[in-house]
Amino acid sequence: MDTERSDIKTVPYYLIISFFTLATPVVLYSIRFLDDNRLTRWQWVFADVNAFRVFLLLIPVIIIAYGLSKVSFFDRNPVFLFLSSFIIAAIFWSEPEVIVDTSRYFTQAKHLELYGFKYFFNEWGGNILAWTDLPLIPFLYGIILKVFGEQRIYIQAFTTLLFSLSVVLTYLIGRTLWDEDTGFYAGLLMLGVPYLFVQIPFMMVDVPTMFFLTLSIFTFLMALEYGGAVWIISSAVAIFLVFFCKYSTWPMLSVLCIILLVYLRKDRRTPLLRSSVIALLAGLLISVVILLKFDFFLGQIKFLFSYQMPGLRRWGETFASTFLFQIHPFITAAALYSLYVAFRKRDLKYMIVSYLIFLVLLFQIRRIRYVIPLLPMLTLMASYGLRNIRAREVRKFAVFCIIGSALVLAVSVYLPFLQKYSTVNLREAGRYLDSLEVRDVEVFTLPQKRSFVNPAVAVPILDLFTDRKLLYNYEVNRKFGRPIPAKRLEKSSLRFTWLYRNPLYYRNGLKKGRTGAVVVISQKVGQPLPGYVRKRVRGYHLSRVFSTATGVFRYRTIVTVYERNRGAKQL
Repeated sequence: MDTERSDIKTVPYYLIISFFTLATPVVLYSIRFLDDNRLTRWQWVFADVNAFRVFLLLIPVIIIAYGLSKVSFFDRNPVFLFLSSFIIAAIFWSEPEVIVDTSRYFTQAKHLELYGFKYFFNEWGGNILAWTDLPLIPFLYGIILKVFGEQRIYIQAFTTLLFSLSVVLTYLIGRTLWDEDTGFYAGLLMLGVPYLFVQIPFMMVDVPTMFFLTLSIFTFLMALEYGGAVWIISSAVAIFLVFFCKYSTWPMLSVLCIILLVYLRKDRRTPLLRSSVIALLAGLLISVVILLKFDFFLGQIKFLFSYQMPGLRRWGETFASTFLFQIHPFITAAALYSLYVAFRKRDLKYMIVSYLIFLVLLFQIRRIRYVIPLLPMLTLMASYGLRNIRAREVRKFAVFCIIGSALVLAVSVYLPFLQKYSTVNLREAGRYLDSLEVRDVEVFTLPQKRSFVNPAVAVPILDLFTDRKLLYNYEVNRKFGRPIPAKRLEKSSLRFTWLYRNPLYYRNGLKKGRTGAVVVISQKVGQPLPGYVRKRVRGYHLSRVFSTATGVFRYRTIVTVYERNRGAKQL
C-alpha cells in the first residue's frame, strides 16, 4: 500500500518533467536566432532537418527514461558510467575534423612521431610552431602516432577514454564531497551536453584538458582528505600536467585554493602541511620546464595579453547560446537552483564546484571551448540541485530525460550537419588515395575568396587521413593566394593559420618528376587552376572529385584527385 501511495504522489512530477522535456526544445527552436555558436548554431544545424521528426523522437525518450528510472542494478556503479559514456561517445567517431586548429596539433604531434622526443622538446616553439599552445597534449598525441601509427581512430579512442575517465572522476568528486548519489548523477549529466559529444572525437586539446583539470581537483581532494605519499605525489603530478595543457587552466587551478580554504575549517595544521608539500613538488616540476624555455613562455604570455584576451571579446558566444542551446537547459536550471539550496544549507563544500563557473561569469568568458574543461563542475552543481528531489526514481527519470534529449539532438541533428562539413572531403579523399597504387602525392591549395583561413592548413588534415606521402611546396602555393589586409588579419581568430610553416617532411621528395597522383584543394568545384598547376597535371586524368559542403561556411575544402596516366613516368 505504501508503495502504491508513493507512486501516486510521484505521478505529477513525472508529468511535469515529461511536459518540459517536450516543450523545452520547441521553445528553443522558436528562439534559435539567439544561438550564436560558431560550430553547431541551431539556425545552421536545423536548416535541412525536419524539426517535427526530431520532436517525435522525444516521445520514446520519455518512455525509455521512465523504464530506466525503475531499474536499479546500475545505480552508483562507476563501471556503468565508464562503459556507457565510452560507447555513446564512440557513435560520433564518424565526424570529420571540422576545426582548423587540428592541423596545428597534428603537425606538432607528427614532429615527435618522425624525429623523436629530443627533437620535440628542443624545437618546441622553434621549428615546431607552437602558437599559443602548451606541449602536453600534442606530446601525448605524438606518442600515440609513434606507437600505433597515423590512424585517427587511435586518437579518437584516446580522447574518448579521457572523456569517460572524466565522467568517473566527476562521480568520485561528488561522492567525496557529499554522497554517491550526487556523484553518480553528476557523472550521468555529463552525457547531457550535446555540444560535448561532437568535440570528443576531434584531435583538439579541450577534452583532454577537461580530464587533467578534473584529475587535479580529485587528487588534491584525496591528498587533503587522506594524506599519504601516493596521493600527495599524484596531486603534484596532476597539477604539473594540467599546467601544461592550456594557458587558460592556469587561473582555473586557483580552485585548489578554495578546496584548501574549505578544509582549513576542519583542521588548520594538517591540510596546510599537505598542500604545502604538494605546492612545493608541483612548483619544482613546473619550474624545471619553464626555466628550460623561459624566453619562449614569456613571449607567449605577452602575446596572450596583447592578442588572445582582447580577441575573446570579439570571438565570443553568448551565455544564452552556451547554457541553453549547447548544454541542456535542465542542467543549467538545476545548477542555478543549487545556488539557493547551498546558500540555505550554508554548505561551504559547494564553493569547490561552483567557483570555476563563477569565474566564467565574472570574467565574461564567452567561448564555449573554454567552458568545456569546467563541465564536470557544472554537472556537480546540477546534481547537487537535483538532490532536493527526494524520490530517487523521479530524480533518475529527470536525468535520463536530459540524457535522451541531448542524444536525440546530437545524433539526429548535430552529427548529420557535421558530416556535411566540407572537411569530410579530406577524409574521403585520404581514403581514396590509400586505395590507389601510388606512393607519393603532390598537393596544391587554391585561394579562398572571402575566407580568412590559410588554405595550406588543409594539408596536415588530409595527411591525417592517408598513409600516402604528401608533397607540398608552401612557397609555390602561396603565390596563388591573395594577400589578407594586415589590420584585419591582426584581429582574426584564424591568424595562426597564416603563420603556418611548411614542415620539412612535406618538402622532402619534391622534384620535377611525376608523382602517382596530384590533389587540388579548392573552395569550389571547377575553380580555375593557376598556370603552374595546369602544367603539373598534364599527363594526368581527373580521377575523383569530393565536393560535400554545408553551404554555411566560406572556408571549404573541395578535393579534386588527378591520377597519372598509364605510360607517364612516375616519380
